[in-house]
Amino acid sequence: MWISRLKRVRKTIMILIIANLTVIVSGGVLSLVSNSNCDSAAQLFPLYAVCVAACVKLAAMVKVGTTQELMAMTIMESPTHYSLERKLKYKTWLWWTRFAMVITLLQFLGAAYLMFRVSTFVSPNGMPKHCVLGLSPDTRGWKQTLQVSFLITVCFVALAQCFTGSDILQWRSFYATQDDAWKAHYQEVFDHGIREVLCCLGRREYMGVIEEDEVCSVARLLGDLVSYRASGTGHLEFLAGLALLQNNSKFHESYEDCMEAPAFHLQEAATLHKFAEAAYTGPLLDVGRNPALFLCTWICRQGILTPWSRKWRPKLDGDNWWRGHAAAFLKFIDFPAHVLRRGRICSEKCKATYFVVVLHYLRCVVIAVRGTETAEDLITDGLGRACSLTAEDLEGLTNNIHVMDSSRIHYGHSGIVEAARDLFMQIEGEPKFGESESMGFMSSLIGDGCECDGYSIRIVGHSLGGAIASLLGIRLRCRFPNLYVYAYGPLPCVDSDVAEACSEFVTSIVLDNEFSSRLSYGSIRRLQVAALKVLSQDPKADTALIFRLARRFLSASKRQRQNVVEEGEQAIPLSITVEDSREEAEPEMMQHDEEFINPFHEMVASTDNLVTQFMETVPTRGEEDEEAPEMFLPGLVIHIVPEVNNMSVPIWRGWPICDVTGTGYKAYVANKESFKELMVSPSMFLDHLPWRCRHAMHKVLESRNLFCDQTSEPDIVVV
Repeated sequence: MWISRLKRVRKTIMILIIANLTVIVSGGVLSLVSNSNCDSAAQLFPLYAVCVAACVKLAAMVKVGTTQELMAMTIMESPTHYSLERKLKYKTWLWWTRFAMVITLLQFLGAAYLMFRVSTFVSPNGMPKHCVLGLSPDTRGWKQTLQVSFLITVCFVALAQCFTGSDILQWRSFYATQDDAWKAHYQEVFDHGIREVLCCLGRREYMGVIEEDEVCSVARLLGDLVSYRASGTGHLEFLAGLALLQNNSKFHESYEDCMEAPAFHLQEAATLHKFAEAAYTGPLLDVGRNPALFLCTWICRQGILTPWSRKWRPKLDGDNWWRGHAAAFLKFIDFPAHVLRRGRICSEKCKATYFVVVLHYLRCVVIAVRGTETAEDLITDGLGRACSLTAEDLEGLTNNIHVMDSSRIHYGHSGIVEAARDLFMQIEGEPKFGESESMGFMSSLIGDGCECDGYSIRIVGHSLGGAIASLLGIRLRCRFPNLYVYAYGPLPCVDSDVAEACSEFVTSIVLDNEFSSRLSYGSIRRLQVAALKVLSQDPKADTALIFRLARRFLSASKRQRQNVVEEGEQAIPLSITVEDSREEAEPEMMQHDEEFINPFHEMVASTDNLVTQFMETVPTRGEEDEEAPEMFLPGLVIHIVPEVNNMSVPIWRGWPICDVTGTGYKAYVANKESFKELMVSPSMFLDHLPWRCRHAMHKVLESRNLFCDQTSEPDIVVV
């Protein structure tokens, strides 16, 4: 029993255990052989403190290992079943781990204090001038050797423990290659991590939740995305694959046969973009545009310095007492207060912040939906599992027989669908007190004989806000035919049928390689496979790393082919054992020991090798399943790409609002299929910044000699 437990202990931890024992034993011997004339509290206190800390550290290691084993065994008993017991076991292990980390910090401080005390008793020539650790300056022989060894061991323990991690046992010794166990493990890691972050942000209520909620759903999804751990692939290996994938990516494809984006849509989208950008009324936007003075800029936008103007600002649901969010929105769009008719500032999951603006001179009502800004918005983003769309969700597509066929089930991003349903109830659902009982807010504003009778509706949003705006527009279209949606960098949120059916009144605008418009459950799973595959194809990759991947790929491929034959259907990567992998890979390692050649290089291109057959069993483009149907960008997709490849521009030069490289842009109508894969590039995150999209659209209009003035009436043509 004890032998099997010792085999589970990490080798680095065994070294640290021996080192701590050495500190305790050598410290005890030094205290016993200390000279009577040097036996003072000032001399021996650092020695005693270091020894006690080592004792506590060993005890903490034992407790951490015990709780880690209990947690792993609980997960192994029911990896697919969520239970409160598993959550409690994880918390127990986590708190003991943190206690051990505190002891590690104390050991580091103790070692630093010990070396400081020793240095005070050493003369400039390196010889001791006073008693050191209870030994007189003239001590020689084994006592002096023991003293030096003690100091070296104390320093080694203090430094080594900072880099070895908190795990005492090997998780793989419990989970082996069981995919469900790894997913359950990382579900707990992400679940508690998300809750702690939310608690630090002031949302303490999440820490007390014991039942399954939205955080659990997000954590489960994130746990599924770390499925590569079951095959033995480490996080660093996966990151290495991503790095190679970035180097080998072709960032720009040919657009010679593509149609240029319609000028009208580009002009209107560029004009309305400021409303989508203004919806970010918190400090997030200012952090990106003014990294040094973002706080001052945000305070100025919020109107904190002008509290006397509070009474002239519109009152929005959830706004602060000085109505700062309304002030920030109006200041950014540079319009008077009376144009802002309604809005909500929300920090709840699956609920969107929005603003309703009436522009009389353009005969237009603009609904701006905010993108991701709060922690709750991130939860909405993370609820990426597909959910079925109801007939009410698709009301605006009544003219499309293919979509409205009752025999077909259509899907959408569950978090976005829920947020769109809530937003619909806010602006057109149940009327509020004082409004007409027979109509919602928008109907009371745009209906026959109302203030804005005959006005057009434009719904805009960036990122998450763009996806919510699209689903809201699909639902409102049947009630307001003169409606159009512009989504800037939205998330893929509907299936292919719905995405195509709403092309008449929804336009999605994507800037170059931005990640959000390609971010989905399926794209991340395929990115994992692509990263490992490109790592296997690189002839200069690390020898040991390639051999490890070779063992896993070859073994998994063999077992998967057997599974396909037995079950007669497509299989997912199967679990493999380390022993089997080692036996199969041993000839490969011996063969390439003298002169290393990547075993996958010049081999993966063939359709008859084991690696290719393994890759073919992994879900690829175009394959869908009921658990994770493919999500697409809604409506007509306009892709804005630079005319000249500017990938060599340093990242720090991407922060300014203006493009310092002077690169021009072109806009094309793109195929939705081309946004199913994540593009790993240096600009994938910077391209998602809203002001970069606005700048690119203006560059496109300039190149076409099209007029775009954000304040003049001809900007928006009512159709």
